[in-house]
Amino acid sequence: EKLFSERMCRHFSEDFGLVSRVARYHNVYGPHGTYDGGREKAPAAVCRKVIAAELSGSGEIGIWGDGEQTRSFTFIDDCLEGTLRLMASEVDEPLNVGSDQLVTINQLVDIVERVAGVSLKRRYKLDAPKGVRGRNSDNTLIKARLNWAPSIRLEDGMRQTYEWIRREMTTTGAR
Repeated sequence: EKLFSERMCRHFSEDFGLVSRVARYHNVYGPHGTYDGGREKAPAAVCRKVIAAELSGSGEIGIWGDGEQTRSFTFIDDCLEGTLRLMASEVDEPLNVGSDQLVTINQLVDIVERVAGVSLKRRYKLDAPKGVRGRNSDNTLIKARLNWAPSIRLEDGMRQTYEWIRREMTTTGAR
C-alpha cells in the first residue's frame, strides 16, 4: 500500500504536475496514541505491560520473541516537525522521517523500567509473532535535503508516553 501510494504520487506529479511530498514514517509513538487492543506500537505496548505489572503486583512482563529484535522509534513531536519541514521544502523524493537511535526490545523494556522505577521478570514468548529481526531509519537523505533529523531521545519520549498511558490506565481502570 505504501509503495503503491508513493508511485501514485510520482505519476500524478509526472502526468498532471501535482506537487506532492512523501514521508516514510518509522514507528511513531507518543502520548494520545493507541496503547492496547493489538494495534499499538512496541513503545506503547511495553509501557502498558509495565504499568499493568505494577498495578497487579505480578512483577513480570511478557515479551514477544527473545527481545533481541531491533527497532528505531520516532517520537510524535519529531514526526510532526519532520513533516512540516518536508511540506515546506522543494524536496520531491520520499524521505524517511524516523529516529536512527536503534535499540533492542530488551533495551526498550530497560528504559521503561527505569522510567517506572521497577525491575520486572521477563517471560519470553518465543512462539509469538516478532516481525523482522531488525529495522532502522536511514536518515542520510533527510539530513542532506532538509539539514534536519529527529532529535528527541527515546528515553525522553518514553517518559512522556509512559506518564500519559499510566494516567489513562489509572483514571479509566487498568486494562
